[in-house]
Amino acid sequence: MENKHYFFSVDISYQAYLDHYSGAASSVQVVTECGLRLRLPASRFRPYLSQLGVKGRFRLITDQSNRFKQLDKLV
Repeated sequence: MENKHYFFSVDISYQAYLDHYSGAASSVQVVTECGLRLRLPASRFRPYLSQLGVKGRFRLITDQSNRFKQLDKLV
């Protein structure tokens, strides 16, 4: 089974993340570099939250059924 890889950039300020994405059911919508819209739980970005917010280029890895496997910050 092949994993799927999606690349996208995120630029969310710290305050915006706290204001809009801190709830358990909240999600972040991103647009991949190929133009696909994805919605991810905001909690997946918490490891990358700094005092500047969530900023950088990311790679999402899913299985063939589009189930989350891994989120990596690239830059």
